[in-house]
Amino acid sequence: MNILILGSGGREHAFAWKLAQSPLSDKLFVAPGNAGTAQVATNLSISYNDFPAIAEAVRTNAIDLLIVGPEEPLVNGVVDYFRQQPDLVNLLIVGPDAHGAQLEGSKDFSKQFMLRYGIPTASSQTFTATTIESGLAYLDGHTLPVVLKADGLAAGKGVIIAENITDAKSTLTDMLDGQKFGAAGSKVVVEQFLRGIELSVFVLSDGVNYKILPEAKDYKRIGEGDTGLNTGGMGAVSPVVFANESFLRKVEEKVVKPTLTGLQKEGIVYKGFIFIGLMKVNGEPYVIEYNARMGDPETEVVLPRIQTDFAELMVATAEGTLDKIAVQVSPQTAVTTVVVSGGYPDDYEKGKIISELERLEDVMAFHAGTMAHNGHVVTNGGRVLALTAQANSLENAVRKSQEAARTVQFDGKQYRRDIGLDLIRYAD
Repeated sequence: MNILILGSGGREHAFAWKLAQSPLSDKLFVAPGNAGTAQVATNLSISYNDFPAIAEAVRTNAIDLLIVGPEEPLVNGVVDYFRQQPDLVNLLIVGPDAHGAQLEGSKDFSKQFMLRYGIPTASSQTFTATTIESGLAYLDGHTLPVVLKADGLAAGKGVIIAENITDAKSTLTDMLDGQKFGAAGSKVVVEQFLRGIELSVFVLSDGVNYKILPEAKDYKRIGEGDTGLNTGGMGAVSPVVFANESFLRKVEEKVVKPTLTGLQKEGIVYKGFIFIGLMKVNGEPYVIEYNARMGDPETEVVLPRIQTDFAELMVATAEGTLDKIAVQVSPQTAVTTVVVSGGYPDDYEKGKIISELERLEDVMAFHAGTMAHNGHVVTNGGRVLALTAQANSLENAVRKSQEAARTVQFDGKQYRRDIGLDLIRYAD
């Protein structure tokens, strides 16, 4: 098969790395890709939101399977676009259509969906610029802290946790009147703050059947001890020690099954990944959010543990035959430490030469924000590398991943030194 992956991050490098191992994979392309994907595939200089150019690349390169990595093209309707091309109706696609992608594209849609199908989640109300006075009054009686979420895609920055009513009201006003997040904040979901421990569960759906992939926990804050600004993710661990068999059964019964039943009842033929962000509260799962794609950097710890041929899994997802395939998972622990540019998640410089990559041993360096330039690999984003190690214990996987983060060098490099340490303490 000829396979095209859309995206340019660590998630897409992990997809390409895994697919390159499959005998089903003949020619592998990534658009636009990065310096890491170029090592295992052919990069195409095409934006993942340029649907006509993607379609032309599909025709030119006789693509059989299209895998959509990021959320933006899914919400923008890339699947719908391809379904409207008469000569490409047989193209296999992994990713939901625009309706299904609203699970991530609209926080209000996903909250209403959860309420309709009895999926446990935090209590909430949604407000717009015309109902801002009601929103401010609602905040007066709300428990603290309180969570405010921009309805649309906001590059991972649209969630604010307010510790007091003054901050909550000014945030709501900034979002609705001040357009703090632009069109993404035209609606704001005001939500109960849940106290618990967070993890993510990943589901593959072919529209009818499903498979649950390995769970993961990621680390969003820039600073150690979960301090500082939110980022796209500073590291991840899989499996998650506090997600025992009993808890994961609850997730399947109370969240996964009703989610898929709801999608079918709404006429959404969902073929792709469902990322379920969960909070474990007193032993019970509550859904914080859905994503319509795999997480990043969670993909960099989930995929290395999957032993089933990944191309076979993707084909079965697109063809509707997931019931015919078994997912085999390695018992090893995978840990990834994300190395980021100085200044991230605020302003940062690009073009810093990355060195010492060749010294890494028994660690996979997934490129997240890199490019090739004048014979060097240079930084090209905030998150630069996800350094993934596997081992028979969490402690050893943490040690190997952190050692790799110390080894790699570029000007301004920063990373968290506590990825996975909380889970070691939890296990103790």
